[in-house]
Amino acid sequence: MGEIRNGVLTDSDFSRPGSSEGYFWKRNQEESAMAAIFTMSIMQSALELGCIYALVAIALYISFTLLNIADLSTDGCFTLGCAVGAMVTLAGHPILAFFAAMAAGVCSGFVTAFLQTKMGVPSILAGIIVNTGLYTVNLAVMGFSSNINLYSCDRLFSMAKEISDNEIYRDWYEFGIVLAIVLVVCLALAWLLGTRLGLSIRATGDNEHMVKASSINPGRMITAGLCISGSLTALSGAVLGQYQKSCDINFGTGQVTIALASLVIGNTLIRKGGMFRRILGVVLGSCLYRFIAAFALRLSLPAESMKLVSAVIVAAAIALPYLKEKAGLTQRKLRVEDDKSAGRRYAADGKSMRAGRDRRMRSTGKISGIRNADGSEENKRSNSMWGGADCRKTGE
Repeated sequence: MGEIRNGVLTDSDFSRPGSSEGYFWKRNQEESAMAAIFTMSIMQSALELGCIYALVAIALYISFTLLNIADLSTDGCFTLGCAVGAMVTLAGHPILAFFAAMAAGVCSGFVTAFLQTKMGVPSILAGIIVNTGLYTVNLAVMGFSSNINLYSCDRLFSMAKEISDNEIYRDWYEFGIVLAIVLVVCLALAWLLGTRLGLSIRATGDNEHMVKASSINPGRMITAGLCISGSLTALSGAVLGQYQKSCDINFGTGQVTIALASLVIGNTLIRKGGMFRRILGVVLGSCLYRFIAAFALRLSLPAESMKLVSAVIVAAAIALPYLKEKAGLTQRKLRVEDDKSAGRRYAADGKSMRAGRDRRMRSTGKISGIRNADGSEENKRSNSMWGGADCRKTGE
């Protein structure tokens, strides 16, 4: 038997390639390495952040998937919700902070929609304009300070922490709060998109001209959709501010990229189903993105490479459905080519068989080929075969 020193098996016989004990020792070392990468705290943090940022992905699902609008004001709207929520929390109203942040997000979405529908600004430029202007607005909301601390005030999470002293509750209460918020948003949004207003919003994204022909104002539907999207983005920022006990002016940088990656991953996971199922797919995509990011950062990568990791994940998530579809088309094309070649081969075999049969019949004198006036060949059977009577194929 081997010795265990400092938790490591030291017998060299167990590490030989041909030893079964060495195989199990290596397997245990690999499992220990994976356990070190995916600890319970990392998984918990990935789930919590995945649920928080899922609200941004759901907002992008409304604007990008349903309305077919590229809303680039997500970064500034996220920071706006975080700033408004932080200031209201400092004033002593941690619950009211979420509703105030959602109201600010509605205002941001309304301005973006106004530029598109009333001023004729393209959707991409409207998002860029609003995002640029929100930087100054966010600084003004934060008192022209780039950072706000919430350690000395009551927050939703700190108030919920005092409910029980149970160890399991103390470990998972933050995830429970975030999950409850996300589920309420998913249920409310699934119900809203099933109403007449929601169906009109969805129809506007599918065919704006058809909606206009149905006596529905597409500009109002775009405004309603962007306002809902902005409110969810700002709510995500407010929840993150109370979760991390701070608010920074750069919190929203790159949020549209992360949300787009989560959205694409969610659509890849769940392609069909009802509206509630699709929204849950977006939430799962956000959580999976956080797991991938956590795994990448645990591979001894510096924290400064997070933007590069995010860009690679987004590129892979967007390109994967296209490459999968292209591979399917290539396989179908190859099958069609195989079928055509097989058909040509069978036709050639049949033609050669007929030609060989005709040659054999000509050699025995039972058939002779003659030419008609139009150049077509007509078969004339000999008298020996039919007792002296000529028979011609008329083709009738």
